[in-house]
Amino acid sequence: MAHHEVNFDGLIGPTHNYSGLSFGNVASLSNASAVASPRQAAKQGLAKMWTLRGLGLRQGVIPPQERPDIGTLRRLGFGGSDAAVLEAAARQAPTLLAACSSASSMWVANAATISPSPDSGDGRVHLTPANLTNKLHRAIEPELTGRVLRAIFPGDERFAHHQHLPSHDSLGDEGAANHTRLCADYGAPGVEVFVYGRTVSDTSAPKPTRFPARQTLEASQAVARLHGLAPERTVFVQQNPAVIDAGVFHNDVIAVGNLDILFFHQEAFLAPDAALEEIQAKLGDTALRAIQVPTAAVPVADAVASYLFNTQLIVGPAGATLVAPEECRETPSVGAYLSSLVDSGGPIKALHYIDVRQSMRNGGGPACLRLRVVLSDDELAAANQRCLLSEPLYRQLEAWIDRHYRDRLSFDDLRDPQLLTESRTALDELTTLLNLGPVYPFQR
Repeated sequence: MAHHEVNFDGLIGPTHNYSGLSFGNVASLSNASAVASPRQAAKQGLAKMWTLRGLGLRQGVIPPQERPDIGTLRRLGFGGSDAAVLEAAARQAPTLLAACSSASSMWVANAATISPSPDSGDGRVHLTPANLTNKLHRAIEPELTGRVLRAIFPGDERFAHHQHLPSHDSLGDEGAANHTRLCADYGAPGVEVFVYGRTVSDTSAPKPTRFPARQTLEASQAVARLHGLAPERTVFVQQNPAVIDAGVFHNDVIAVGNLDILFFHQEAFLAPDAALEEIQAKLGDTALRAIQVPTAAVPVADAVASYLFNTQLIVGPAGATLVAPEECRETPSVGAYLSSLVDSGGPIKALHYIDVRQSMRNGGGPACLRLRVVLSDDELAAANQRCLLSEPLYRQLEAWIDRHYRDRLSFDDLRDPQLLTESRTALDELTTLLNLGPVYPFQR
């Protein structure tokens, strides 16, 4: 039976704004307080999905979360009507209002870690939502993420859904942004590579000093156990603390892999030679095609600014294509490197540039916006077909964005109760478009 990589992108929500909430994310911090365009952001994300579908990927859609999150604000002591809650939060605790209004769920690379059926012990697709404990605006996502994933991948015959890990700093889990699967073929058993920033069991181990290491070894090990992964086909690699301190908050900002290709920066890992040796040993007869980008060609700062490694690596019959943000072309060192890479005769044969500037300014590139799911023909048929992008759905979503999204949004707009009404109206309609059922709290 054939297996396919299915690309699920997060729809960017109606409250997309620049609040600078993500300490350790250089782009997020540097664009704090800028005026955002939710409509433009959502259309850029939707255009990206359509482009990838045109490049041959099966493309799916994951809905945004309800924001502002009135339920969380009520848990934090703000009472009265919804309008009163928003006004009190804006006046007394604006940072809490910003956290509860963030559209960060668009970056579904952090939504979950997913292991396909060829890798798991029971032959099912395993899904574990990330707990995202390091940032408040993301730590409020996992429960709804779990409900949405169950609506997209229903039943327990083919899909095993796990609860997110306990919400504690020692088990910080950031999902697929720190996870890569390498294999000879999507349907063959793969080697799952978990990249972590720190370990809590060894206090003497290296760790960053400026920015937080969000993923722990202990969290990665727990997810591997939940998914029934064989130790002989699982690799745990520590991220280089120095690059975390340079703004590499997730591994997908410094490395990306697909099938037998691993594209990574020279400074990505703490012990790169040992990591590559272990990966190759566990791949067996499949030769790892490792592309290491030297610091001399692309300094870490340029890689972070351009999101060179937050590109999407697509592998087809004619070779691999990198889907990169326009910022890669505009950064001199990165643009020059990518041109030479394509001309080098290596596995990456083509470049495709896309405009996701609204997301980039908030700290998320093309790979942040997608969650990769390897599915067999039967598993794909069992998934919610309304969440798979078709031309009619693309047109419907485009019109939906035009009906419900504002063109401009600033921080002061977050206190507007009309924004909450607009967001709920949009999401209520979206659940019908995607056949999700009443997944949102306001619908229950």
